[in-house]
Amino acid sequence: MKYIRSNSLKRLFSFKRRSFDSDSENSTPRTKCVEGFQETEQFQRPKWKCFSFDEIYDATNGFSSDNLVGRGGFAEVYKGVLSKNGEEIAVKRITRGGRDDERREKEFLMEIGTIGHVSHPNVLSLLGCCIDNGLYLVFIFSSRGSVASLLHDFNQAPLEWETRYKIAIGTAKGLHYLHKGCQRRIIHRDIKSSNVLLTQDYQPQISDFGLAKWLPSQWSHHSIAPIEGTFGHLAPEYYTHGIVDEKTDVFAFGVFLLELISGKKPVDASHQSLHSWAKVIIKAGEIEKLVDPRISEEFDIQQLHRIAFAASLCIRSSSLCRPSMIEVLEVLQGEDIEKEKWKMEEEEEVKEEFWGYEDLEDCECDSSISLSPPDSISNRSSSHRSR
Repeated sequence: MKYIRSNSLKRLFSFKRRSFDSDSENSTPRTKCVEGFQETEQFQRPKWKCFSFDEIYDATNGFSSDNLVGRGGFAEVYKGVLSKNGEEIAVKRITRGGRDDERREKEFLMEIGTIGHVSHPNVLSLLGCCIDNGLYLVFIFSSRGSVASLLHDFNQAPLEWETRYKIAIGTAKGLHYLHKGCQRRIIHRDIKSSNVLLTQDYQPQISDFGLAKWLPSQWSHHSIAPIEGTFGHLAPEYYTHGIVDEKTDVFAFGVFLLELISGKKPVDASHQSLHSWAKVIIKAGEIEKLVDPRISEEFDIQQLHRIAFAASLCIRSSSLCRPSMIEVLEVLQGEDIEKEKWKMEEEEEVKEEFWGYEDLEDCECDSSISLSPPDSISNRSSSHRSR
């Protein structure tokens, strides 16, 4: 059974196909908006294309299980090679779910509307998509996999400090771009190590925009229900009140920084959050205790203090007291740390943990899919998702 094609889906892809088939540089002047895409008086040739089903079927060897590199509640990701040019790709196949097909079609459109126009070295770009025999998104394959797959794989050498610092800076730049550099403000809502992919030279790229939201310039925030995201990364105001804005991503980025430093997962086996563990250490001024023991003393002490301080600002319980991403970059790259600028009253820092992790396993949470090599295949059950 094929997916039901809504009018929006038909219009969107007929628009895209016309654009690629046209040899004319100038199209008829018009203004039309389709699910986040806008044609202006001067038509701009799109950067992504519509793939045929045969192309992606052949590229993935018929969606062979040997090529499966990622799995989530509503999607599977396959590695493939395009026969035309030998380019390695990752194909995200939206899985079918009966009565939920219309919802998934809508989310598919929303994801294309979010990532279809982004262009930044630290944000994964969309190569194209396909709506024949299902719904598919096509990306360039990230040969190094996700940050999570490298941080937590104890069968290979740990990431060097220089690489970790490079990942921190690049991811911050990508997130700043999403918040301030796009045509519209994009709130990712699921910043975490498994959603940051690495190129061959360890350049980080933010991926998986399945939960991302536009935030109109005149809006201060979104109010969202149900809560979707990943435990250990959820900002208090989002978890308790459903409030989403740039500072939601900033909080998650702070957890990501702590994960880079320590090599620990956001929530450990005892259900303790990484940020609550790290806050005690940072407050005591024992920063070096945060460092992943696998890299011993092979780190730059000044960079460590900058990353730890940036993380401590990002994970503050009050969103108003967190920095913007440009301010985070200033802390990460600056010569001196202006701690007085960020000083808070002691009592404001007491309001930290709004939820307990003792019942974590009984809660539904979303662990978004990552496009990564076979050594980091995710076998997450749909019962652990809230989407």
